[in-house]
Amino acid sequence: MMSNETANKANEEVDPNLSESTEAPASEADESGVDDPVVRLERETADLKDQLLRALAETENTRRRAERDLADARRYAIASFARDMLSVSDNFNRALKAVPEGEIAQDPSVKALIEGIEMTERELLNTLQKHGIVKDDPEGERFDPNKHEALFEVPNESVPNMTIVQVVEPGYLIGERVLRPAKVGVSKGGPKPGA
Repeated sequence: MMSNETANKANEEVDPNLSESTEAPASEADESGVDDPVVRLERETADLKDQLLRALAETENTRRRAERDLADARRYAIASFARDMLSVSDNFNRALKAVPEGEIAQDPSVKALIEGIEMTERELLNTLQKHGIVKDDPEGERFDPNKHEALFEVPNESVPNMTIVQVVEPGYLIGERVLRPAKVGVSKGGPKPGA
């Protein structure tokens, strides 16, 4: 068994080393001001405030992004349906162009049929326009590859180069996006645009 004196000696030998190691950092901390409770709490408060502001900003950005995505979804949700309806409008237009001019004046039943097709096409275009879909008939405009699809070039010295001289199929826009590009023929060989 160990006597009390040897146990006390062992404790004394261990305690001075521990107290030196714990006191040294405490004295260094006091000199730098880190261990000061006021400074430590101010730093923690500043860190927490920074975290809160970042979290609030991130929440606000997420809310705005969600609102923008929802608005886009509402605006462009009918895009595939509208794209399918454009072929109906094209067929009305083809039907109107297929009837010779003389036939309309001679036969009253043909005239009534043509008027019915024209009214139906107008109503379809008005309904599409009510939902934000606008027809783009760019003849005479400068070719824009984001909105138009060039099918052929027409040699024409009288108009500036890359001007749309013929529209084969009109384009349609939904909001700010292209629903269907206009299929066009562009001029070739004229003066440069803006000259």
